[in-house]
Amino acid sequence: MERVLGGSPLGVLIRLVVTSFIVGVILTALNIDPQDIVHWVEERFRYLSTLGFDTVENLIQILILGAVIVVPVWLVLRVLRIMSR
Repeated sequence: MERVLGGSPLGVLIRLVVTSFIVGVILTALNIDPQDIVHWVEERFRYLSTLGFDTVENLIQILILGAVIVVPVWLVLRVLRIMSR
């Protein structure tokens, strides 16, 4: 379980709580409401759905292009982190 989570479950939970609190403080200082974020995401999905299939295809190609770099780097870093323990 520790390999999947990147640490002990309790440690990961504590880090998530602390990080969530810090992000919450920052968002509060910026006067951003969680509903604002949800509405923004909904608007983006609506916007994407109105663009048509060509644009969606382009977005998927861009996603795949980025994933070609990001996923192997993430995988190598994850394996190196696991091996160093």
